[in-house]
Amino acid sequence: MQVDLDGRGVFVATGGRPHALDAPLAVFLHGAAMDHSVWALQARWFAHHGYRAAAVDLPGHGRSDGPALASIEALAVWTLALVGRLADGKALLIGHSMGSLVALAAAALGPRQVAGLALIGAAAAIPVHPALLAAAATDDPAAIAMLSLWGLGAEATLGGGETPGLWMLGGVERLLKNAPPGVLDVDLKACNDYRGGLAAAAKVSVPTLLVLGERDLMTPCAAGKALAAAIAGARVVVAPGAGHLLPTERPEELVDALRSLTAPQPAA
Repeated sequence: MQVDLDGRGVFVATGGRPHALDAPLAVFLHGAAMDHSVWALQARWFAHHGYRAAAVDLPGHGRSDGPALASIEALAVWTLALVGRLADGKALLIGHSMGSLVALAAAALGPRQVAGLALIGAAAAIPVHPALLAAAATDDPAAIAMLSLWGLGAEATLGGGETPGLWMLGGVERLLKNAPPGVLDVDLKACNDYRGGLAAAAKVSVPTLLVLGERDLMTPCAAGKALAAAIAGARVVVAPGAGHLLPTERPEELVDALRSLTAPQPAA
């Protein structure tokens, strides 16, 4: 569905079901130069299990109006505004990579609007390799090649996947090529420049889950565990052998991990 936010169109995929206004809201935030489609399976599961699923295209991505926002802080403000547009209460924020930084920053900035966090392929900081930054700055196709190869685990890079007949590496490359010119550059610079992760983590008081790839080259598993240690009560799930692009690479495994956020948590 298309919604208006401050005069600009925002595309929101609802997981195949219309929103029931009395259901809790789950907002899915994608990574750099991607769009709502990476959340196809996860959003559908939430939509069919009692949630209003909202897999969004961030500004300037997919079917949402631009321009792309140039900082994680600006994207966090935008996310909280979208939550206010879609719900009277709180939302569960589910973010991958750049989207995990946005979700983390939003939870620190607007705690009254956030019911819980799922941070996937996450770390307190996501420094970007200088060669990738340089290639993205000129829309060099090498940037897409680097991001695709570094983003997937070894098995996925060679073609292994849960859906027979699909070429995972080619699919990631095609998705990145669909991004408008300059968007990858803006997104990678926003990730590289963000320094507020640990300060934001210290402010988080909602149930938080981190799902990490054991062989993640972009947000190494150790960095994700360090972020989890900075968030009170955070839980960690590690996907064995997986890389960075978990929503694409391990979709069902990710759904299984996310389901724990929808179940009642034991009293402390």
